[in-house]
Amino acid sequence: MPNYSFTCSDCQTRFRTFLSYTEFEKKKVRCPKCKSANVVRRIGRIRVLRSEESRMESMESMANPASLEDLEDDPRAMGRLMRQMGAEMGEDLGEDFDEVVDRLERGQSAEEIEAALPDLANEMDSGGMGGGDDFDDL
Repeated sequence: MPNYSFTCSDCQTRFRTFLSYTEFEKKKVRCPKCKSANVVRRIGRIRVLRSEESRMESMESMANPASLEDLEDDPRAMGRLMRQMGAEMGEDLGEDFDEVVDRLERGQSAEEIEAALPDLANEMDSGGMGGGDDFDDL
C-alpha cells in the first residue's frame, strides 16, 4: 500500500498514512492529533541525480561566512539555509527536520521551537538525532 503525506489545515500537524489505491479515492483521512478531516495532501520530494562534487560546491557557496553572520538573529534566513542545505544533501532528513525548518521559516526562534517540541529537544540532548548537539545550535 502506498504511503501518503498530509498536513492538517487546522493544527498544522504533518503525518503519513497508508492507503490502498482504492481507499485513497474513498476513505476520509483524518489528522491523528486533532481528528480533523481538514487535511491537505503533501507531494513528496523528487530527486535529481548530481555528482557529490556539484553538491559540495553548492553547499560551500551557501556556507559563505558573510552569509552566516546574522543567522542567529534571523530564524527565517536560518530556515531557508537549512532547507537549501537539506535539498543539496539529496536525502530525506525526516519529518522532524521538516517541522523545525517550517517553524524557522515562519519566524519562530530556536527557543520557541524547543518549547513547542520538547520531545524533539530531549531526543537531541540524548544524542538520538544530532549526536548530542544542543537544540540551540540551529
